[in-house]
Amino acid sequence: TQIAGSFSAGGVDMMVGIATPAAVACYAAAEEKDIPVIFTAITDPVGAKLDSGNITGTSDVLPVEGQLKLIRALQPDAKTIGIVYTTSESNSLYSIGVYEEKAADYGFTIDAVAVTYAPGLIGAVLVGVNFAKAAALALGKPLIPVHHIRGHIAANYIAYPELEPPFLCLVVSGGHTMIVEVKDYTDMNILGTTLDDAAGESFDKVARVLGMPYPGGAALDRAARQGDETKYVLPRSKPGENPYNMSFSGLKTAALNLIHHAEQVGEALDIPSLCAAFSAAVSDTLVPRAVMALEQAGYRKIAVAGGVAANSRIRADILAAAEKLGAEVYLPPLHLCGDNGAMIGAQAYYEYKAGHVADMSLNAYATKSILGEAL
Repeated sequence: TQIAGSFSAGGVDMMVGIATPAAVACYAAAEEKDIPVIFTAITDPVGAKLDSGNITGTSDVLPVEGQLKLIRALQPDAKTIGIVYTTSESNSLYSIGVYEEKAADYGFTIDAVAVTYAPGLIGAVLVGVNFAKAAALALGKPLIPVHHIRGHIAANYIAYPELEPPFLCLVVSGGHTMIVEVKDYTDMNILGTTLDDAAGESFDKVARVLGMPYPGGAALDRAARQGDETKYVLPRSKPGENPYNMSFSGLKTAALNLIHHAEQVGEALDIPSLCAAFSAAVSDTLVPRAVMALEQAGYRKIAVAGGVAANSRIRADILAAAEKLGAEVYLPPLHLCGDNGAMIGAQAYYEYKAGHVADMSLNAYATKSILGEAL
């Protein structure tokens, strides 16, 4: 769950992201099936899944990567039984007062509290929203609601202070894929979007069937670098009348069918080459549309945002395509591609300046447009 605080010091305004603890645990009912409840502290579990099977053991505290490795090692064929989000005892549970003290130690004062209020897994988002509401109420400070995807776009402002709207942004994450016209810091327009699966979701589903660890996008990307993308032929979709819209369900299904067919007939599968072919197909769906939108909209700057912005094939293709147009490309560093509190803090600064504050009636939403409308 992402919480960010707004700080100011020495007359210089800054937004500092604080990723507060959120824990992933098996449903309590799992204990009745001799499945251990293992807590983990992660910054933002939106889209995260905890795979577990009928394994025995005692509850323990592990970082999320170690936890998933342990469960996978104990039960290679584990099935997903469900997850809940709760406060973690495995990380520092700072009181509101301690947050103030920590800020004061560095010469800062807390001016506002910002929180991701949508979209995401509702349990996780509710935890963050309620913590932020309590913090804002206790501190007597403004509460700033931030859209998760706007936060991803804002990660580029951290990496590139010189980047200013207007520009085009290709958003590619586990749950969202869209081409966004960033007219101003809080004024955006969606030019195109996926009509079904998100790019990241497709990566993860194919990687899961290939037996790769979650999240699968990174593992698939590593394997793809060793493969021959021409060995397997996968489709590129052209859905609907909007030339900027995308579809990944057909590509995902084609890849899954290819994998299952190989298993059924006992045919050896060249996994690196399949990963390379799949990565190329995803990039061929994303990059040409983004560059076409850039050219037709008349912009000279394009950014990429979201977890899938870390994919090496997409990064290379967008750089090459933009270079041909003489356009500037902004790719967030890998540590800012995934979910993080800093990006929420960055976008919160601009939301605050635009007067976008909330009261104690702020709610959490599992789905909500980047434009602000409830879906």
